[in-house]
Amino acid sequence: MNKMIELAALGQSVWYDNISRKLLAGGELKELIDSGLRGLTSNPAIFEKAIAGGEGYGDDIKALAARGLSSREIYEELALADIGRAADLMAPVHAAAGGRDGFVSIEVSPELARDAAGTVKEALRLKERLGRANVMIKVPATPECLPAVRELTAAGVSANVTLIFSVENYRAVAAAYIAGLRDLLGRGGDPRGVSSVASFFVSRIDSAVDADLDRLGAPELKARAAIANAKAAYLA
Repeated sequence: MNKMIELAALGQSVWYDNISRKLLAGGELKELIDSGLRGLTSNPAIFEKAIAGGEGYGDDIKALAARGLSSREIYEELALADIGRAADLMAPVHAAAGGRDGFVSIEVSPELARDAAGTVKEALRLKERLGRANVMIKVPATPECLPAVRELTAAGVSANVTLIFSVENYRAVAAAYIAGLRDLLGRGGDPRGVSSVASFFVSRIDSAVDADLDRLGAPELKARAAIANAKAAYLA
């Protein structure tokens, strides 16, 4: 039994933070799913790397450009196509898990990180365009967008809340999610159809703290702060 399947048996889901045409068309994602992968996430930077790397997007870009689409519209069409395909590959995992796993996430525009109303509008639009139960919409955990987490949850949208760096930030996200579930119940909705992920950042915290530890002459403490922070959030 491989490690991902062993982890799944222990209740831990391994997600892959990557997507590209090569990953999809070459069968690598299907192989990872068969090996125990339980979810996949993406962001604009990941798509930028894949598209700029020329991994099977050239013909589609030419066709979309010929239709007169803007660069932003071309990006969205490419991203939605990839996310939809990945979600279809993950659908059997989602079904087997009773809707508790097998998700693929796509992020709203980073330009909306301080705009709750804009985040809600775009998240609802992306959900409608993709039309798949196992798609999560990734939204930022900025103070301005915490109301969006609540509103989207209340609307039955499964959200992957990202940019969480502290215990306090995690608590605020959890509170917004719970409030959204209560709103959903109050409207007669079924909370069993809504899932959520709190994307607690780890490596970026170490990257920042380790530089300070070098300056302080304490290299033996490097690569520890982020895990300690994550543990504290988990216990909270």
